[in-house]
Amino acid sequence: MSDPNQQWTPPPPPPGVPPTPLPEGPEMSTPATLSGIFFEPGRTFEALRRRPRFLVVGLILLFLTIGVTGLVYQRIDMGQFIRDKMDQNPRNANQTEEQKELGVKIGKIIGAVGIPLSVPITLAAGAALYLLGVMAFGGSISYKGSLAVWAYSSFPPAILGTIIAILVLFLKSADQIDPEHLLVTNPGAFMGTGSSPVLVALLSNFDILRFYGLFLAAIGLRKVAKISSGSAWGIVLGLFLIRAILGIASAAIFGG
Repeated sequence: MSDPNQQWTPPPPPPGVPPTPLPEGPEMSTPATLSGIFFEPGRTFEALRRRPRFLVVGLILLFLTIGVTGLVYQRIDMGQFIRDKMDQNPRNANQTEEQKELGVKIGKIIGAVGIPLSVPITLAAGAALYLLGVMAFGGSISYKGSLAVWAYSSFPPAILGTIIAILVLFLKSADQIDPEHLLVTNPGAFMGTGSSPVLVALLSNFDILRFYGLFLAAIGLRKVAKISSGSAWGIVLGLFLIRAILGIASAAIFGG
């Protein structure tokens, strides 16, 4: 007779069939990952390696963007802001009032719709870049895993940035708010309106929240893709430099 107290174990696989690998990483619920990314990013990304998820955090990022955009449109006369930017650009000097008014209307629509729409586009494109970066460094990661790394590394900076943006919107007078530099977490936000657009674009890259996101992304790629720390930092810093160069080049070509 078998011992009733003996713990049951599954039968071994048939000969020639490899055993099913056990999932790696700790088990964490979605609420636990949302809080853990602030205090235990390494453990959180290990849980995301076991079960990649991104939908809830992606929706939160979208709602935060919609909320801040709505507050900006309530606190600032965006039509006047866009008109002032157009008047500062020498290329618009020969435009008629009707053309300027049309440009203002289009600019307001693009801002109201395009800024929130940029969230899912950025998530999808950023995850693809992480996937390509990991492959270039000889690692392996699924697209779902790349989405999880991009979304969760963006989440804490987005929460902190939203808090800062709300404070700026309500503590500053409307005529002193620059919606293009709403976050006062980089030197570019403190440059005057007459400053060089290239210099502002350069200084804006030295952003505390952006560096925080890079730090989290490097941890995420190292944990989820199982690559070295040097490879992870090579990916995130490489993308950071490409983004910075494109931003500075855009400022040099198109101005402020």
